[in-house]
Amino acid sequence: MENKFKKSNELYKIANDVYAPTGQIYFFDLVIDSGEGSIIYDIDGNEYIDLLSAASSTNVGHKNPKVVEAIKTQAEKLIHYIPGYFHNELIIDVSKKLIDITPGDFSKKVLFSNSGSAANDAIIKFSRAYTGKKIVLSFTGSYHGTTYGSMSLSAVSLNMRRKMNPIVPEVEYIKFPNLYEKYDNETEKEFVDRYWGYFTDMLKTHIPVDDIAGIIIEPIQADGGFLKTPVEYMNRLYEFTRKNNIVFSVDEINQGLARSGKMWSIDHFNIKPDILTTAKSLASGMPLSAIIGKSEIMDSLEAPAHVFTTAGNPICLAASKSTIEVIEDENLVERSRDLGEYAKEKFNKLKDKHKVIGDVRIFGLNGGIELVKSRESKEPDYESAGKLITYLKENGVLMITVNGNVLRFQPPLIISKHELNKSFDIIEEGFRLLEKGSLNIDIDKKIGW
Repeated sequence: MENKFKKSNELYKIANDVYAPTGQIYFFDLVIDSGEGSIIYDIDGNEYIDLLSAASSTNVGHKNPKVVEAIKTQAEKLIHYIPGYFHNELIIDVSKKLIDITPGDFSKKVLFSNSGSAANDAIIKFSRAYTGKKIVLSFTGSYHGTTYGSMSLSAVSLNMRRKMNPIVPEVEYIKFPNLYEKYDNETEKEFVDRYWGYFTDMLKTHIPVDDIAGIIIEPIQADGGFLKTPVEYMNRLYEFTRKNNIVFSVDEINQGLARSGKMWSIDHFNIKPDILTTAKSLASGMPLSAIIGKSEIMDSLEAPAHVFTTAGNPICLAASKSTIEVIEDENLVERSRDLGEYAKEKFNKLKDKHKVIGDVRIFGLNGGIELVKSRESKEPDYESAGKLITYLKENGVLMITVNGNVLRFQPPLIISKHELNKSFDIIEEGFRLLEKGSLNIDIDKKIGW
């Protein structure tokens, strides 16, 4: 039988010789060649419905014509000049737009970086500079990046600690309130009380409130398993920061820009953060991130505390301006919300049929499907998850996992209902074969983290 992944297999062997292993989380021997809309093609010419969106970096779709045209036009005008010395007009245009579309009617300022990691590094810097305090609090299960600062804020993988300690000091971790861990017969209020108690115990024993400079949270954790913070918990956390002069920051790098059925995931809570970070789909995958914060906080540091030679690159900014226009003009917030409800219904029907599905968590065109060995024990089923995503890849649907056992669902927000239905037909067949014991797939390498 002809190997339809022949070129990908061959190139992966070469890549293993020339590319450092820490730079890629392994899922498949897959080499991407091109993409358009919600479809991507590998180097062998195989076609896939993309349910990953380059880790939520292509919310407006692959090769969006408006974004491509903006990139071409700007490339013919100016590729780059260091914005750390001189502004370009697009810095002003995109900054004004971000100020307009982020929550809060207070005075704000914007700062550009090259990556989400660099943007989250800035949260540590600004929190400490503005308050004069040291401790920054993050959450277990969080993923904020892999530079030393953002890695220190993250608590999702031991591979972000091994061989690299010591990390940035004075960062502490709160246990994330994962509702999937709610006890039987425990109400949501009782659950929130229990998890808030974990936090207050920390304040009584080893974290002085007066030393806390800032708190960073993903309102919906993505790599942690697509977990939405309970509303009551978020309200308590925000009020705690208001009473104690603590900078409240939200990481919207994965979940922002219409991904969760709102422009920003914090919009699910009607809370106005002091600082918001965004990247990934901000420029349709081009290397651009932004920190948007209260003016008095953003004024607390002087140059060159967070200056980068290529931050605010005009081609990236042109892509960003066009991307935001597409999100607004094509009503992608509403589209994400409506198609997300449709997808949630589809996944819940699969859950009714297949006991391997322990939980369905969908927020917009975005979410996680938790695979378990039993619903009673909630023990993760890593093997089934690996087999299923491999089957999907071999049958034209690209989906990966987070946390090893949670299917990651993040298609481009422009995906057609036909493409969505086609992918669900393949997913359903995969679950049917899995339950029947007919998914005879050997996984000879570790998949995911």
